[in-house]
Amino acid sequence: MNILILSAGTRDKVVQYFKKELGGKGRIIATDCSNLAPAVYDADAFYLVPRITAPGYLDVILDICRKEKITGVFSLIDPELSMLAREREKFLAIGTTPIISDYDLVETCFDKYRMYELLEKMQIPTGKCYLDKEAFYRDVENGEISYPVFVKPVRGSASLHINKAGSRKEIEVLYDLHDDLMIQEYMDGQEYGADVYIDMISGKCTSIFVKKKIKMRAGETDKSVSFKDEKLFRMIREFVEKCGFRGMIDIDIFEIGGTYYISEVNPRFGGGYPHAYACGVNMPAAVIRNLEGQENQVSIGAYGEHICMMKYNEIAIRDMSGEEIIP
Repeated sequence: MNILILSAGTRDKVVQYFKKELGGKGRIIATDCSNLAPAVYDADAFYLVPRITAPGYLDVILDICRKEKITGVFSLIDPELSMLAREREKFLAIGTTPIISDYDLVETCFDKYRMYELLEKMQIPTGKCYLDKEAFYRDVENGEISYPVFVKPVRGSASLHINKAGSRKEIEVLYDLHDDLMIQEYMDGQEYGADVYIDMISGKCTSIFVKKKIKMRAGETDKSVSFKDEKLFRMIREFVEKCGFRGMIDIDIFEIGGTYYISEVNPRFGGGYPHAYACGVNMPAAVIRNLEGQENQVSIGAYGEHICMMKYNEIAIRDMSGEEIIP
């Protein structure tokens, strides 16, 4: 069994985990558009590829899958996930399984307003959202919502261009600066992150790890503590199974006044997943079992509470003599 990890970047831990769990019964192959991406050097082999927007990028990845006899493939960055989901049949035709939910669901995750509409339809608590700022202003006047609010791109990742606005004037400035924005109710409560695995064969949610976020940096969890609540587990399980997610996903949640609100869903490994793995929530092993044709057993909340994660900076040193450096 060989697994391809696309756009590995700085996610060294994920590459290391898969290599460990594969235990020598296959190879981990990694790609990136830069040869200064440290995670690729933890893999058994590395391919330098074009940027995902380059013409022919898909053909390059399919060629790697054929050459390396890849069993399963997944990406660690948002822009690539839609491509994997959309082109699923092309991968399956050469014997490679994309580890991703279906295309429409992935697209819903990346369109924050569509996700808001889905959550509203499912009667799952979520922050109120507006595409039309004039409708928002009317609701402010009617006392249905108040400042501050978040102004963010309808489609976006890594917390780019997300701003807290406390007045109509601030909103107008932001709308003048950026296109395709939406307004989201400000969630003034404790933020949590959930790392969730949905079995690719049975469709059952087999593992959930919840962390209370203590500190964020560049849109990722920097410090967190493990947390359990059966009520939250039930809400997450019902949501992901009813939607039809598959593989690993990451969910942002707020708790306000004893009610949990789902904010965003990312259909990939979250940046804080190492916390879950260190607590025994082993999603790489779950992926490998699925690729071997085995269903995973349901084991939700099988971890200890009050276990803290503290990220810190590390460096990689590599002699690049004789190589062109591609940043």
